[in-house]
Amino acid sequence: MPQDALPVVKQRIGFLSFGHWHPSPQSATRSGRDALVQSIELAVAAEELGIDGAFFRVHHFARQLASPFPLLAAIGARTSRIEIGTGVIDMRYENPLYMAEDAAAADLISAHAGGEGRLQLGVSRGSPEPALNGAHSFGFVPPEGETDADLARQKTEIFRAAITGAGVAPGNPQMTGSTAALPIQPQSPGLADRIWWGSGTRATAEWTAEQGMNLMSSTLLTEDTGVPFDELQYEQILLYRDAWEAAGWERTPRVSVSRSVIPLVTDEDREIFGARMGSDTKDQVGFLDGGLARFGKSYIGEPDAIAEELANDKAVAAADTLLVTVPNQLGVDYNTRLLASIAEHVAPAIGWEPAR
Repeated sequence: MPQDALPVVKQRIGFLSFGHWHPSPQSATRSGRDALVQSIELAVAAEELGIDGAFFRVHHFARQLASPFPLLAAIGARTSRIEIGTGVIDMRYENPLYMAEDAAAADLISAHAGGEGRLQLGVSRGSPEPALNGAHSFGFVPPEGETDADLARQKTEIFRAAITGAGVAPGNPQMTGSTAALPIQPQSPGLADRIWWGSGTRATAEWTAEQGMNLMSSTLLTEDTGVPFDELQYEQILLYRDAWEAAGWERTPRVSVSRSVIPLVTDEDREIFGARMGSDTKDQVGFLDGGLARFGKSYIGEPDAIAEELANDKAVAAADTLLVTVPNQLGVDYNTRLLASIAEHVAPAIGWEPAR
């Protein structure tokens, strides 16, 4: 599909928080409570700025956000418009039916202002983690001859079936008068169309399209062909859209990409991030999980310069959603100013307008 044939979509911008905390004087998030409460406060502030989405990474056995649904429900109750999501939930750790109940409940809470819920759930096999086979400690071990990736995909299939209302447990005839399969409750209309798969390769992007899920691609691809990161990710998006069309799905899919965007507007910005304008503003290639991986560059610099760079980023132009990572340990006030700077000085270059 040539670039000029890509569908024209309204560009959305959301923030992506890794939810770090650390008990050090330099951190504004010194506890799990700080990270959770400040995540809610930042989502409220982002909605007031017209930002479209509040997304959160999910990690286990680390000083980071781990169980997303209480947080997502709390944000949904405090806001009325902003999309609320994850990037991504490691499905190896999940009980898919309990997750379906949690997701539907959080989605319904987010619909309190009317209409459908606002959850946009990114899921995947997960990424390297501090724990050795951490999901096994949660009681989830792949069957003989299968991998953790197989387990994650199987759980995703069960979860997606459950949120569409499929019967997943035989009824007790003493209670229901029948053995007909029962669905989980509650159900949240539209949630099934708001599931994204976090894809790190071109092949998994095609698989994602075949499954009918939206595509979530981050600042890391677990393959490298020697071309710049944005071009490789652009190729991934094209393959995804071609596979989506070939699969015959009727709805228009969503595609998101992540970027680290730090406009240097204040002296504080320059003091904290100015020294990173060298190596961090270039692609990096390294080894991850036994193979080559390409890491996308950070966009750090004067606002007009990085606005021009983002406008020329082929993958950003091809996606409908840009998730900008935030340094959450700098606190709510700093990150609100950062998002305001991006909204004012950078985002208009890619055709974004604040939601009101």
